[in-house]
Amino acid sequence: MTQTASSIPFTAASTEGGVSASHRRTQRRTARDALFFALPLLLFLLITFITPIALLLARSIQNPEVPSAFPALAAELLQWDGQGLPDEPAYAALAKGIGETSQGGALGTVARRLNFYRPEMRSLLLRTSRNLPDAAPAAWKPALIEIDPRWGKHETWRILRRGAQSPTPDYLLSAVDAHVDSQDQISQVPKGNAVYLKAFGRTVWISVVVTLLCVLLGYPVAWRLATLPAAQSNKLMLCVIIPFWTSLLVRTTAWYVVLQPAGVVNSALMSLGLISQPIPMVFNRTGVLIGMTHVLLPYMILAIYSVMKSVPPTYMRAAQSLGAHPAVAFFRVYFPQTLPGVGAGCFLVFVLSLGYYITPALLGGAGDEMISQLIAQQTNELLNWGLAGALSAYLVIFTVIFYLIFNRLVGIDRLRFG
Repeated sequence: MTQTASSIPFTAASTEGGVSASHRRTQRRTARDALFFALPLLLFLLITFITPIALLLARSIQNPEVPSAFPALAAELLQWDGQGLPDEPAYAALAKGIGETSQGGALGTVARRLNFYRPEMRSLLLRTSRNLPDAAPAAWKPALIEIDPRWGKHETWRILRRGAQSPTPDYLLSAVDAHVDSQDQISQVPKGNAVYLKAFGRTVWISVVVTLLCVLLGYPVAWRLATLPAAQSNKLMLCVIIPFWTSLLVRTTAWYVVLQPAGVVNSALMSLGLISQPIPMVFNRTGVLIGMTHVLLPYMILAIYSVMKSVPPTYMRAAQSLGAHPAVAFFRVYFPQTLPGVGAGCFLVFVLSLGYYITPALLGGAGDEMISQLIAQQTNELLNWGLAGALSAYLVIFTVIFYLIFNRLVGIDRLRFG
């Protein structure tokens, strides 16, 4: 039977469409299977990593203490125009809230929260709680002012109003040494009380210096490991990997023993007559840089080494055979191809340095506090989870910004030298 010309394209299109549909079904099935096998890992990351971080960051804008303990007072204060003193219903709601929370034990939580605004708020609330009359007076406003004259001041009620607002920007402002003043304007705290901006700058500076030291020390080591024969390279690689098997606390404590005034380094220098008295190398910036560089150096070496192993050695030999000096061939042929590894190592070391805690805490001094130490102080000592969440939020933002910068720099290098 002869086949008409008009039926040929139709059959070909149908066959092509059938194959395409089958291919799409196969792709969907493969993607579904991959997602099914990765689902346990995704759930694990969501429960143990993403959710806790999200909850901590959410604390930076949450302000639940006063609204949950004094709901009636919070409603009155949100309706107050902020001028002068609030009316009698606000004073009555305050007295009722203090009486109820003092019996239930929640007054201490509210007092601690308001104490972050002004240190005297805790003593004010506790004193008022102790002196509340058993019978309700005709008017609570003069009664509370008689208990403590501070209830007749506008600033006291302004603080209560700030504490009743949720969500609030107060934690985020405090994390950059700012606050809302009595005129409801954002202003910086006095320079003598500024803590967190200096800590952020110090953290970035230490991270940059540690990253540069790791590059200067790690690049030659990675190059040597990549160019040696496999048998020798594998033996030397153990020296890079072994520190990962040792506790971070043990390594940091070992540096304290080595660097202290009567430690190995100072004793050796004094025995050689190079110094007459011990050099201070602990509880200062020097100890922090040495300890952090030692801990983070393997990350830099491994990141650069992984890229160097993929660079064919024939490129260098070809450049030298064409008359290039070995140094010129290295910097113009070999070095540009290793820049992606340098960028990856710099980003890895820099990000790890931003959140470092143990080494600065043990080897640093009073002027070497990094932002991670202040976060730990807020959570462990001051119990100010809101401020800790705000500091963590800025740390995450800085990490994302630096990631974008590093990614762009590495992309430019690849475009220029690739």
